[in-house]
Amino acid sequence: MTDPILQFFAFRHLPPHLQAVSQPFAALAGEIVDTVPICIERTTCLRKLLEAKDCAVRAHLFDEEWDG
Repeated sequence: MTDPILQFFAFRHLPPHLQAVSQPFAALAGEIVDTVPICIERTTCLRKLLEAKDCAVRAHLFDEEWDG
């Protein structure tokens, strides 16, 4: 089974250090799609997981010395 939201969990286009951060989220998203029934709660779960993945990737890009 597949779900269009999985496209946003793609990570091979990222540099290796960010692939390592993103890949576990992609694996979990795939597991959710394979095991959780299709419903609004699954969609919400995947959206929140995507949000968490984006935060984790940004955390690795965070520059404490950025001065804007």
